[in-house]
Amino acid sequence: MHELVLGAPEEAVEAVSDALMDLDALSVSVEDADADTPAEQALFGEPGLPAPKAGWQRSTLRALFADEATAKAAAAELAGPASATRHEVVVQAIEPVAEQDWVRLTQSQFAPVEITPSFWIVPSWHDAPPAAEQVIRLDPGLAFGTGTHPTTRMCLRWLAEHAASVSGARVLDYGCGSGILAIGAARFGASQVVAVDIDPAAVQSTRDNATANGVTLEAGLPEQAGAAQGRYPLVLANILATPLKLLAPLLSAHVTPGGHLVLAGILARQATELQAAYAPWLALAVSDEEDGWILMTARRPG
Repeated sequence: MHELVLGAPEEAVEAVSDALMDLDALSVSVEDADADTPAEQALFGEPGLPAPKAGWQRSTLRALFADEATAKAAAAELAGPASATRHEVVVQAIEPVAEQDWVRLTQSQFAPVEITPSFWIVPSWHDAPPAAEQVIRLDPGLAFGTGTHPTTRMCLRWLAEHAASVSGARVLDYGCGSGILAIGAARFGASQVVAVDIDPAAVQSTRDNATANGVTLEAGLPEQAGAAQGRYPLVLANILATPLKLLAPLLSAHVTPGGHLVLAGILARQATELQAAYAPWLALAVSDEEDGWILMTARRPG
């Protein structure tokens, strides 16, 4: 296997990336050519949405090819004398890549995650810790939610600490991602769990993860999950502050009298604006904080 390293300006990144895949690249990654320098730029996009720009002002593209000949042919096609992009794309290197067990390497980066001393998120290739009484088996995938992010851990911790309220309750997980919160609710005895997400890949991930964990839930797009139109004693939403504000009327309406609303994906500095957004319906309060992220909860008067 060989890696072709190219330099390209922002406006050429998307076209060059597509061309590399057409030229039999096994994978293509794009990096900031000015990373770790004063000229470094940060590109942030909302989860599930495209990044604000296709690339940095000066980008480095790394493409893997099955052999050296294919890598050299791609380099000649994109930056050779006959290429229309020869003044924009620069070949920086063509280097052999050592063979590795990529699956084992990836797996080594993910270890069991402790939520509480007795509640753990455990990848399928690990044994559960001896102290684990509740376990969710979850492998890294396309959808957000593996238990490693503070927002996910805080939501799961809330479920564990309020197990009595979860047991026997109907639960709505809005913006379910991997389904980890829905599965957690099922683990703590919820009588019915409905999980919805606007991303079909997340819905499928939730279904697959529920099957792998032996729990029953209903997962679908918001318009497909008919049961999501009802009211629930517990509504969970781990998204981001902006969509949470927009969803305030909807999520609040789903909470039964005496029911709980649990929100995450919120930075500590955003607490006041979330409280204002939900004030017409519910009184949000900060109930947990970790690494600059907060968990906000409310209970509708019974």
